[in-house]
Amino acid sequence: METVTLAERPDLADAVFAIPYPPGTARFTEGVLAASPVTRKRLAARWPHLVVALVDGGVVDGGAPVARGVLVPYSGAGRPELPDGGWDQVAVWAACDALDGVAADRACALEIAVHPDHLGRGLSAHVLAGMRRAVAAAGFDSFAVPLRPPDKAAEPDVPMDVYAARTREDGLPADRWLRTHVRAGGVVEGVARCSSTVVAPLAVWRGWTGLPFDRDGDVHVPGGLAPVRVSVARDVAVYVEANVWLRHRAGRGPDRGA
Repeated sequence: METVTLAERPDLADAVFAIPYPPGTARFTEGVLAASPVTRKRLAARWPHLVVALVDGGVVDGGAPVARGVLVPYSGAGRPELPDGGWDQVAVWAACDALDGVAADRACALEIAVHPDHLGRGLSAHVLAGMRRAVAAAGFDSFAVPLRPPDKAAEPDVPMDVYAARTREDGLPADRWLRTHVRAGGVVEGVARCSSTVVAPLAVWRGWTGLPFDRDGDVHVPGGLAPVRVSVARDVAVYVEANVWLRHRAGRGPDRGA
């Protein structure tokens, strides 16, 4: 395995962003991401030095990207350290600062994705190590993560702070994705209560999920960490997802897998 940034290997960009999401959540995740004007490819084009690719077999040997990590830089001046708006807020701050020519003094990870065919190999720890190196090279001492624990989709009605507080007998988080980050040196620092908010007409939600969306109230969708609130009369549904704030130090750091 070898980690590189897209600044080092721009030719890998298409393959990096072609890495799919797991089949059970792909339709929902891709739909939600499509609703955001701040796309991953736009971020990569602006800050390729903060997009990390994990290549199976090594770059020199013509290996293929099997995982990616996407970070953005932004300024924290006059802003909350860890905003409730999480993913959405940081993505907007990064874009606005870039347009306004504001110097960044911190970084935030917006995505880590591992190819479904390579899950269970501890590859996310390698991606995190590559992200720590990329952040250090950019001149930052740490980066924050509005973490989206996918296993919470099995319990969409449980508040995120309750879910994130669960631990095993050894004191590590009960959630496997949180546990991976903590083992890799991450520190849980809070909850971003409205990290990702999506508002769309019911026809769009039906296309994303394959569900009828024909009644008022909460609807559980495959891959959703929280219910989608539906109003048939208004022909609209709203999804508000909480994430877990973690922080990683820049540099090498531990690499102990999941």
